[in-house]
Amino acid sequence: MKALLRLMRIHQWVKNLLIFFPLFFALKITDIALLVKAIAGFFFFSLTASGIYIVNDLRDAADDREHPEKRHRPIASGAVNPVTAVFLAAMLFLVGLGGASFYNKSLFLILAAYCTLNVLYTIVFKRIPLLDIFVIATGFLLRLIAGTEYAGIEGIHPSHWIILMTFLLALFLAFAKRRDDVILASEGKKIRHAVYGYNLEFINSALAVMTAIIILAYLLYTLDPDVGRFFRSDKVYLTALFVILGMFRYLQLTLVYRRSSQPTDLLLRDRFLQVTILCWILTFALLVYVR
Repeated sequence: MKALLRLMRIHQWVKNLLIFFPLFFALKITDIALLVKAIAGFFFFSLTASGIYIVNDLRDAADDREHPEKRHRPIASGAVNPVTAVFLAAMLFLVGLGGASFYNKSLFLILAAYCTLNVLYTIVFKRIPLLDIFVIATGFLLRLIAGTEYAGIEGIHPSHWIILMTFLLALFLAFAKRRDDVILASEGKKIRHAVYGYNLEFINSALAVMTAIIILAYLLYTLDPDVGRFFRSDKVYLTALFVILGMFRYLQLTLVYRRSSQPTDLLLRDRFLQVTILCWILTFALLVYVR
């Protein structure tokens, strides 16, 4: 059972918390009816994503056995046999996609698009440098859209700011993750083909550029007069302190400590990063929710 849960990568479900972001920024996170819809979307998306993870692991099992970290994955290590993995993936798709089709047709279409994108990524896109990173970032946007009116959560329409910030941050995380692959390849480890379209100089430059763009975009967002009027606060820019601190902490983890291979693991284990994110959430909530 433990191996099956590892195969589902339940810890990766933290990525799907993006579904709740539109509610939070629309000042509707306290609306119970909308929150219940978002929770349902979260579970349908998470189960479907777990099915995709299993499909990826089945296809990449041979390559994973050559990777210093991925060789410990359940299928690559032999802890779960392929037949069991196929059966589990089918069950997850049945509940995730099937449940979404009955719950909300729009959510089902978003999940279908997510599955299609990931299948194409596994077969084709992951072998094409740059395109592999942009496809990963698009997957994060689909998570975000799953928490909007496009998935039946009425009145929650994503602003251009939240779409832009989500995509930029996803690109940053993908570049940081790819940096770890580049280092392993330079040490003679067998890594996916797309990594040979990158080198450390390029990745480091991309990370520096993305960091600057993300911080600038967030500052522009918090200083936008329309944003201030919507939140009825001219102090939202104060939250930029924690965004800047969080970005540089992640750069530190990536460039100094070389711990960027698994972004989700960093979020779940690094106390500095967790406290920074918590402070950002609390500060933002205090400024826009408390009157």
